[in-house]
Amino acid sequence: MTGTLRKEYWFPMSSALRKEYLAALGLETWTLRGPATAALEPVAAPFTESAPAAAAARYAAAPPGAAAHMAATPPPVPREAAQDWSQLRERVAACTRCGLSGTRTQTVFGVGNLQAEWLVVGEAPGAEEDRQGEPFVGRAGQLLNAMLRAIGLKREQVYIANVLKCRPPQNRDPLPKETMECLPYLDRQIALLRPRIMLVVGRIAAQNLLRTDAKLGTLRQQVHSFGASGVPLVVTYHPAYLLRSPAEKRKAWEDLKFAREVFARG
Repeated sequence: MTGTLRKEYWFPMSSALRKEYLAALGLETWTLRGPATAALEPVAAPFTESAPAAAAARYAAAPPGAAAHMAATPPPVPREAAQDWSQLRERVAACTRCGLSGTRTQTVFGVGNLQAEWLVVGEAPGAEEDRQGEPFVGRAGQLLNAMLRAIGLKREQVYIANVLKCRPPQNRDPLPKETMECLPYLDRQIALLRPRIMLVVGRIAAQNLLRTDAKLGTLRQQVHSFGASGVPLVVTYHPAYLLRSPAEKRKAWEDLKFAREVFARG
């Protein structure tokens, strides 16, 4: 796919529309301070993979509070390395690598635009996702849609996936073995998609992808770099957490604006 032109999905937004999206996030009384962010012009540019050093150099001039972090990712399992989208989906659907295969209703592969430049990654499917076979449905999915639209994106324009493709019973945290067995699937999805930015939602997903035990609060508002291709990665709160803690939506909005700025610089 290197050298292929891909369409930019950014579009300008009126103040009235922005207020509508902020209202969907539960920020009805929030107002922007300072000069309005200039509308981003549509662009079409070739995507090329960059080495970690190049990624670090790209963000050397990032504003205060941004930092480059390299995430050590597990080596991909060879049998996934050459899979296309259809083959990978079939392999995930038949996966029995860990005990979650015995408790799931179905696998939750991912959903969205296969040419997307934004990749949203969560932790694992919940009960409703397990029933429907699609990530981020129900109330958390509705809030994620509102979060995306607040920065000018539609759900259909991004790709959404989870670290785990099967639901852990009672929505418990993933076990290390489960994560280790499932990460190669996400690695291959990233290799096929070649996103320009990753938006990682929630502590568990962030810690697993960045191979760290740091708290989510210390991972926010920084530019991390994922994998050998150095994909810019930004961390924010999980929509399910925001539903339980609506006061944190203001912080999530700051994260979304930060991710938008990172994408524009890229």
